[in-house]
Formats: sequence, structure tokens, C-alpha cells
Amino acid sequence: MAATATPRSDPAAAQVVVIGAGPAGLTAAYHLTKAGVTPTILEADDVVGGISRTVERDGWRFDIGGHRFFTKVKAVDDLWFEILGEDEFLQRPRMSRIYYRGKLYDYPLKPLNVLRNIGFIEAVRCVASYLWVRVRPPKDTSNLEGFYVSMFGWRLYGHFFDHYNQKVWGVPTRQMSADFGAQRVKGMSLMTAVREGFTPKFVKNRRSKGQQVTSLIESFNYPKFGPGQMWERCTEIVIGRGCTVDFGARVVRITHADGRAESVVVEVDGAERAYPCTHVVSSMPFRDLIRAIDPPVPPEVRAAAEGLGYRDFITVALVVPQEYSFPDNWIYIHDPDVKVGRIQNFGSWSPYLVKEGRTCLGLELFVNEGDDTWTKSDDDLIAQAKREIQHLGLADASKVEAGYVVRMPKAYPVYDEYYQANVKVLRDWIAANAPNIMPTGRNGMHKYNNQDHSMLTAMLSVENILGAHHDVWTVNVESEYHEEQMGSDAPSSGRDAPVLPRAAIEAAARQRQAAAD
Repeated sequence: MAATATPRSDPAAAQVVVIGAGPAGLTAAYHLTKAGVTPTILEADDVVGGISRTVERDGWRFDIGGHRFFTKVKAVDDLWFEILGEDEFLQRPRMSRIYYRGKLYDYPLKPLNVLRNIGFIEAVRCVASYLWVRVRPPKDTSNLEGFYVSMFGWRLYGHFFDHYNQKVWGVPTRQMSADFGAQRVKGMSLMTAVREGFTPKFVKNRRSKGQQVTSLIESFNYPKFGPGQMWERCTEIVIGRGCTVDFGARVVRITHADGRAESVVVEVDGAERAYPCTHVVSSMPFRDLIRAIDPPVPPEVRAAAEGLGYRDFITVALVVPQEYSFPDNWIYIHDPDVKVGRIQNFGSWSPYLVKEGRTCLGLELFVNEGDDTWTKSDDDLIAQAKREIQHLGLADASKVEAGYVVRMPKAYPVYDEYYQANVKVLRDWIAANAPNIMPTGRNGMHKYNNQDHSMLTAMLSVENILGAHHDVWTVNVESEYHEEQMGSDAPSSGRDAPVLPRAAIEAAARQRQAAAD
């Protein structure tokens, strides 16, 4: 990444259009207003926050996916507190467990807990399996199955890693790239888990952020009223500084000429409106951005855009009595007999999300938009959630007081074996034909980012508008996870997702269709 240059652009002359009011778009707007630029923010939805929104229904607040406010990027950490204020954060304990065969296992795995649950004989088998792969490692560790087996052994892999990853991504783990596992459990192995399990908590607490192993952080910050509170407050601030936020504004065209984007055209209530621009900061899905370019991109560029795919997400929230609460932020469900992949307890994230005497459990489903689960009615999804929570023994279905469904399209960019080449085609076209369009954030860059990485890309894009020369695309090229500090001086954040073979994705889609028929 290039060093920051002395700003030479005239802020007063900038007409910046920000597409998307999620973490990337609102961070860009916030930093632009600090430099004297008042952008127009266009949001297709009627709420802010993107996937980091907090949905409110009947006084209950739902975090979509769970957002721990933990980062190694000081500028991002500082910005969170600058926007919201220290008094609006809670320091929350991190707790997650794995549900497997009717029992709950601490995550990260702790030896005594595993021993109690699986029994002495199976524990010995797991250790023997781990030692065996030290002698005879898997032949192929480039896929996710081989990677996890090499780190934990075949038996622990089968117990704790196989089913869940298939639920999340919809394809077998042997057909996924090991890159995802490498950053998710960076620095971990069975021996690391054992060592961490016997390390006193006061020793862990003395570690700096840079010394903590990925997935082993003990606590994190969290806004009282959910992550959406951060972006709702940020929106208030930028509006107070002169920004305009237009909701329900669906981008239909981005006109360009002479090597520059000239305007962004949106449709609101059936009518079109054009916004002239000197720069565009775009967090809309990369595929949709390319579709909107006018005059249209060449066929080979359009084909690359159409080659990008997404994994979608549903939360079914069930209101239950407090007796069915649990201390975990979420529980990973490794049961192949249910569709749910993870269950959040919103009351464990913040008591301000729930109501006295009750809590709200969020059952998360990883789906594809348009499949049989996505198209079920809300009533059918709530009934399914009740059956599954009863099957798992986590709550009595008859005691569920209310249910709510939240669908989140394009929650996760899909990484097949062609995505890098496709993204490069799109990047190269923009650089050559409309370099004042600046893709940022998770969907904007088709990168599996957390919100801190999305924010960082927006910060650097704003610096570029003001005269710097950052290559925003090089942020996190080392495949570092957001809780791991890079060895260089460059700020970095973000994470990878598994590379999913296109053939596997298409085969899984055919199987789903056949099952539906």
C-alpha cells in the first residue's frame, strides 16, 4: 500500500455519491464530512447498517449474524468510540459452544469439557487420531477437510468441523479451500487448544490484542442496543453535518464518459433521479454495480460480473421465557438432522436487546435466495424453528411466545475457483474506464470482510479522494484474519472465505432443486 500523499484535491469541489448506508458507506460519509465534503448517500433499503443493522420488531432487537466489536486496527477502534461514545458500549464476555449429539462443548475446545462429554475412551481415540496425522498427514491439505484434519485429527474433525461447514457453504468440506480454515483457526491446533484450556484466565487477560490467538479472545465491546445503534448514530451525525440520505433509492444506472463516472441514477417510487458526481464510493454488490454501468461494459466484463455469486441468510427469532436462556453469544449446531446452523441468544449480547423475564433466540439458516427454505412463508419458517429448538432440547416449543423472520440477501460473497479472475476483470475495467468509482466493503469488493475491514477500505478510499494513492485492494492480501495483526506496518483487517468449486456449487443447487421437486 502506498504511503499517504499530501491531499491536493479541493474538498469544496467534490461531489461525492456514496452508494449504500452500511459500515463502509457511512464510514466514508463520516470521514468526508470531517474534511468538509458533504456527500449524498443512496440506500436501496429503508434502514441503515447493511448486514450490521439491528432489526427491531415489537420492541425486540436482533443482531443479524452477531457482531463483535474487536479489531487490531487502532483507527477503526478509535472511530467506533468517537461515533458512539464510551458510555454506549458494553464489555461483553465471549462465549460460544458447539452442540453435538445432545451435548454442549466449549468452543474453543477445552480438554476437560471434551473428556466429560465424549468419555475417556473416545478422548483417547481423538488424541490417537491427532498423533496419527502427525505421522501420516492427509494427502491433500489444500482443501478444508485436509486442513482441519491435519490440525485436529480425523475424529475431532468428524465431531466438530464437518457438518457445520457444509451447512454454512452448502458444499462438502473436501471441495472447499483450506484458506478459510487457515485464517479462522490461525495458530490453533489440538495442542494449542489443550494449552489454552489450562492457561489461567488472568494470564490471558494480560496478553495484548496482538498476542491473542484467533478465536480465543475473552471479551469484546458491543453497543447497548446492537450494532445498528452505531450506524444509526453515524447517520444522525453526517446528516447534522449537511449530508443527504435518500432511502428506497435503487441504483439503475451509473453514467460514464471520457474515463470518468459522471452521474448516478436511481429509481425512487417509480421515478428516476440523477446525481452528478466527481466520485462514487460504492458498497453495492460488485455484480450489480457492473450491471448498472452506462454505456454498458463489454460482454467479457459483463460475463465476469455475472460469474459472481452470493450466499444468503435467514434469522428466525423466537421469544421464549428466561428459563431457556443460555450464557453463550451463540451455539454452533453440528446436528445433521436440523437445518439451523447457529443459534444466538440476543440476551447474552446485551440485556437492552430483550425484555425482562424473557429472551430471544435467533436461529440462523444459511441458504440461497430463491431456494425452498428462502421461499417458505414466515409462518412455516417459525414452525420449523419451533420444531428444531424442541428437537435440540434447547427450549419447549409450546412456550414460544412470538416469532419473527428476517431475510438477508447477499450476506456472504461466494468464492468459487473463478472469482479472483472475475474480480480482476472488473477491477481492471474500472481502473481504465471509471477510476473515480471506488468499490468498498464486503459486497462492494466481493471480499468476505468483517465490518472493521469494510470501514478501513472506506477510510482509505476517502483519503484517495482527498489526494492519497492507496491501493485499497491490497488490504489484507496476506489472508490475515481480523483478529490477527499483520507483520508489516500497514493497517490491515478482514478475512477470507473458502474457495468453493463452481462444479460443487452447481451440483449442490441441482440436488436442492431435485429435493424440492
